[in-house]
Amino acid sequence: MTTVALLGTGTMGAGMARNIARAGLPLRVWNRNAERAQPLADDGAVVCHTAAEAVKDADVVVTMLWDADTVAHVLADLKGAVRPGAVLLQCTTVGVEGCERIDALAEQLGLVHVDAPVLGTKEPAEKGALVVLASGPQDAREVVAPVLDAIGQRTMWVGEAGAGSRLKLAANAFVISLVAGIAQSLAVAQALGLQPELFLEAVAGGAMDAPYVQLKGKAMLAGDFTPSFGLDGALKDADLISQAAGRVGVPTELVDVLRDELRSVSGAGHGGDDLSALYLAFSPRDVER
Repeated sequence: MTTVALLGTGTMGAGMARNIARAGLPLRVWNRNAERAQPLADDGAVVCHTAAEAVKDADVVVTMLWDADTVAHVLADLKGAVRPGAVLLQCTTVGVEGCERIDALAEQLGLVHVDAPVLGTKEPAEKGALVVLASGPQDAREVVAPVLDAIGQRTMWVGEAGAGSRLKLAANAFVISLVAGIAQSLAVAQALGLQPELFLEAVAGGAMDAPYVQLKGKAMLAGDFTPSFGLDGALKDADLISQAAGRVGVPTELVDVLRDELRSVSGAGHGGDDLSALYLAFSPRDVER
């Protein structure tokens, strides 16, 4: 049976860990803040004090951390602890350059690198309903299949390691733009003297609608910014999108504007809130930000 180590039990990692454990896979978990990992013991996971302890004899090492620097720092501490030939299932959104760094580190550690960022937020992670954008060697697919089946509703294999991270940036560029578009439309409706709910009603069920439109739009109007996809996480990803797009000659004006708005809202104290708090950047100026 596949033995799994999961490093990072935050908003996404905790839900992923529970689903791996409930699938019956032997699981060891580690988090820098040990208190956040401890509840997973109730689901059958072994909570470890160090990342090195967690990865010992693991067949698959899952990383769901904050950014590329964090992943690199944690991996550097695994030298001599991780089993050569084990698979690194790297799920953190790290961007193009970050993925290249991690690929090199994995090679140094003797790990097989499967780059596998995910689409979905807290609730899909808890329900095992993520979409995994996997990329890596063909012969690693069978090894990671039980883990992917536990955490996701669907896995897309999109090429060599790194392709998954590139596709994740394209997807998140859409998500950030979509949320900003919803926020702007609601704000325009309100500023023009309408009940902003009318916008959501007008698009409901038609070609302009999407589950995200209604979900995030209603949250904006309710002022409910309970984090599912954190605003600071979106800001980090906007930086990665801008860097990657600029690197290949794609104009970055749109993502740069949205990045500035995200930074402004984060600076106003909403970095820990959901991405839907971006609504505060578009609200009429007499509305408290």
